[in-house]
Amino acid sequence: MIIYMMRHGETDWNVQHLFQGRTDIPLNENGRKVAEWTRDGLKDVHFDVAFCSPLCRAKETAQIILEGRDVELIEDERIIEMGFGGYEATSMQNIDEDIEIFFKQPEAYTDKKGIEPFEEVLARGKNFLDELTSNPKYQDSTILVATHGAMLRGLIGAFRGYSVKDFWKGGIHKNCGMTIVEVNGEEKKILQEAIVLYDEKGLK
Repeated sequence: MIIYMMRHGETDWNVQHLFQGRTDIPLNENGRKVAEWTRDGLKDVHFDVAFCSPLCRAKETAQIILEGRDVELIEDERIIEMGFGGYEATSMQNIDEDIEIFFKQPEAYTDKKGIEPFEEVLARGKNFLDELTSNPKYQDSTILVATHGAMLRGLIGAFRGYSVKDFWKGGIHKNCGMTIVEVNGEEKKILQEAIVLYDEKGLK
């Protein structure tokens, strides 16, 4: 089993450096273009099935990647973005002391604004991956998973067995950045991490 875990394409809120979380913001024109470039870069990859967050930016990214293919796309609430509570729609550039701790020392963060706990994000990621990788139906499959920046860190953290302390280790993937993992029974490894298939001029 090979899993391509991908962050969604760009949105206007990404450009404005706003916390998105569960707010359902669509791709912008550049986000669709980046997804198209990524689709072209993956043209030789045969996907057997795909999963996406129910939020439209992730779902549309998956739909663009799968354009022209007969591949089932399944929405899964477990890979929805981390909820940022009262910080959603606020600027990441005007961060307060609490949010600085949130990113730099997640294990020391004490929530005051309804942010989803790191433990829950990691647990969602683990539950999703455990169910997926143990399903005999998918054992020889190549799978696309379209999700979000923080949730992708939760999936990778769950895959690596990270604690909350290491949640942000590796940073946030670029839009349509992806990490590719392989699972064969009890053996699992990361093949490529945080790669992108495009640059500012288009497909690499």
